[in-house]
Amino acid sequence: MTSGPGSVGTALLDGLTSIASRAAAAILEVADPGLTRRDKADRSPVTAADENAEAVIQDGLARLLPGVPVVSEESAARLPPGAAQGRYLLVDPLDGTREILAGEREYAINIALIENCAPAMGVIMAPALGLLWRGIVGTGAERLRLDPGADPGQAAERVAIRTRAQPARGAAAVVSRFHREAETDAYLDQFPQVQRTVIGASIKFCRLAEGTADIYARMSAMWPWDVAAGHALVEAAGGILRDTSGQPIRYDRPHTRLPAFIAFGDPAAARWR
Repeated sequence: MTSGPGSVGTALLDGLTSIASRAAAAILEVADPGLTRRDKADRSPVTAADENAEAVIQDGLARLLPGVPVVSEESAARLPPGAAQGRYLLVDPLDGTREILAGEREYAINIALIENCAPAMGVIMAPALGLLWRGIVGTGAERLRLDPGADPGQAAERVAIRTRAQPARGAAAVVSRFHREAETDAYLDQFPQVQRTVIGASIKFCRLAEGTADIYARMSAMWPWDVAAGHALVEAAGGILRDTSGQPIRYDRPHTRLPAFIAFGDPAAARWR
């Protein structure tokens, strides 16, 4: 995967990959996250695993991209006025805290680079699965089989990934385990013989990007750090993500929830509400 002279984009992507991998190792060091659970003001759970990953990522990003602002779910830091129009990072150090508390393996680390209010680069790592998906919009995407803590050069497997053409019947939709909505099910019902698969956290985006699923619809607002890395990955792999009227989603207000959205692996099959 290259991006311009000197492969500057690939070098940066490798740096983000290493940071996500080290954060994955920090999550797995917490033997029982449930024993450290507390609830935040919005009643969402947080654990020592979230906090360990946050510390690793913040330190790594400060070294890799000094001076570039970071907006993270677990940080109170806010962007300076006007900074969202330039370059900044969106981070969810542990996307799927409810999954990890329930003993599920489908939780992830999300890191996205935002440029001019749009996702440019995304990294998603699933620590318990030993898998990492990454992509540069306009360049391509790939999946690495990577042990937590390892650098990308140590990947046991590295394969280019791309979205697939959506079948006329029996399209595969990925749906949330803990945030499933009747409105989403009603939307999916318009696709003939649609098959629904429950998948945790941002790994839903990864399934679209690697061509094992076709549709991911979310009919309720989500925080930008939950979406940006997956948004970048899907588009890097050839897919599309828009709001429910088919308009591009802008990341110009990183502390405000994004509108409902629909992602398709096959842009030609896109059908908005």
